Amino acid sequence: MPRPHTPGPEAEPLLVDAETDLRPTPEVTAARRTLRAHPALLLIGIVLASLNMRAALAGVSPLLGEISGHFGLSATTGSLVTTIPLIFMGLASPFAPRLARRRGTEAVLLSALVLLLGGILLRVAPPVMALFAGGALVGSGIAFLNVLMPGLVKRDFPHRAAGMTALYTTSMIGGATVSAASAVPLENALGGWRGSLASWSLLAAVAALVWIPQTVLARRGTHHGEPAATPVRTPVRTTSGAEPRLGRSALAWQVTLFMGLQSSIAYVCIAWMPTIFTDHGMSKSAAGLVFAFSTMLQMVGSFVVPTLAGRMRSQRTLAVAVAALMGAGIAGLLVAPAAGAWVWAALIGVGQGGSVGLALTMMVLRTGDAHTSARLSGMAQTWGYLLAAVGPLALGAVHQATGGWALPLTLMLAVCGALALLGLGAGRDRKIRA
Repeated sequence: MPRPHTPGPEAEPLLVDAETDLRPTPEVTAARRTLRAHPALLLIGIVLASLNMRAALAGVSPLLGEISGHFGLSATTGSLVTTIPLIFMGLASPFAPRLARRRGTEAVLLSALVLLLGGILLRVAPPVMALFAGGALVGSGIAFLNVLMPGLVKRDFPHRAAGMTALYTTSMIGGATVSAASAVPLENALGGWRGSLASWSLLAAVAALVWIPQTVLARRGTHHGEPAATPVRTPVRTTSGAEPRLGRSALAWQVTLFMGLQSSIAYVCIAWMPTIFTDHGMSKSAAGLVFAFSTMLQMVGSFVVPTLAGRMRSQRTLAVAVAALMGAGIAGLLVAPAAGAWVWAALIGVGQGGSVGLALTMMVLRTGDAHTSARLSGMAQTWGYLLAAVGPLALGAVHQATGGWALPLTLMLAVCGALALLGLGAGRDRKIRA
């Protein structure tokens, strides 16, 4: 009796399973082709949306002392002003890909900008609870923008994904830079911190206006109440007979944790860097300028690193380099915070810009299609921002308990070390099969 043939690894049988997916209707697909025929409008919309992705948060940090003093908040409670948006950035992120598949990416982006606009205005209402409730809306609006942008870039610019990621990341950081640098001057010009924070509603309003015609174009061909996508059964080839899930992918978790730790470092700096400088004798205006300088230099890292990443098969070296730059800057804050403030701010700024640009680029490079890219973006930014939310709150609590910055900054150095290790895994030349 002949022995049954056992295929080798190169002939491993592929079992077919089915995945329920939502694909755009033919009318919506045609409308999107029309939209892509107007690249200038699309580029302007992407840049304006990106400018809003950090501006409403970065403008709070230089004013945190005034806000806390106005409401009589402790250091730990005051850190909630920056922590609550991060929490809701994590909580709202899972809903973005689902809404985009049903309503269309453009419609959800427009809704996110309107939500952001409402949150900015609510945040400056008189009751202290409005400050926190507005922060929740701001975080939710930014979450939708954060999650959908990688998928939008993958969908509309598949052959220029790294360059477009560099563009929108640099725009995002540019908005944060202007916001941080102008927070105190706007406070002086507009009669207080409320006027300074409210001024950023204008940027959200302009971006929303630009996305209105794009949303109309993208929705053309559908009737009122009709979804922008239809459910289909798509065969998915797997070697195990079961559909792979992002939650079971080690590479997906490495990208997610890389996103989370770099975000934690970034938002700790947004929340506490000016306070570290003022606690060591620097004036509030000088501390705001140094912080703005650090944020400005993030644009260097956010443009250069994704551009290099798109030309490299592996991004492991870049991941270690950006973690090392941030670690060197934080070590400087630990040793001589005021004397070398501009140097430490520069190191942290370039490292931060490079790390966020690399994290967003890896969401595109580690996936093979726009749908998986959006799913990975949702996963990475859900868990990443929930992890990041712990940073400012924990550092504020440790600072309040110890009365100094030595232990908090030492903990941040440990986070930089962990970030480098995660980058060695997330930067591998592999793709997530989902």
